[in-house]
Amino acid sequence: MSDCPTDFFTDVTTPALAHPDVTTGTMMGFPCLRVSGAFFASCDPRSGDLVVKLPHERVEQLIADGAGQPFAPAGRTFREWVVIHDRDATRWAELIDEARLFVSEQ
Repeated sequence: MSDCPTDFFTDVTTPALAHPDVTTGTMMGFPCLRVSGAFFASCDPRSGDLVVKLPHERVEQLIADGAGQPFAPAGRTFREWVVIHDRDATRWAELIDEARLFVSEQ
């Protein structure tokens, strides 16, 4: 097991990087993925938690189901972003792809 909290994110995002319009970068100091320049997935470097951008209704659903938490850095909640604590590679890959498609359509 690695000591670096972002290693799981790095491993799980490898398939997303196969899309020609997906690149890596940083967002608020967090490692992230962008699609055509727009942020869609990130990782909290302190905890290793996944942070993804999804439609507000989907974010609310994930929070209501107990699968996610609001993303509220510095106390400001971002309506279209959700934090996923559970380390499940399949689930993360699905949410990352869902976020990529959502941001691509905006």
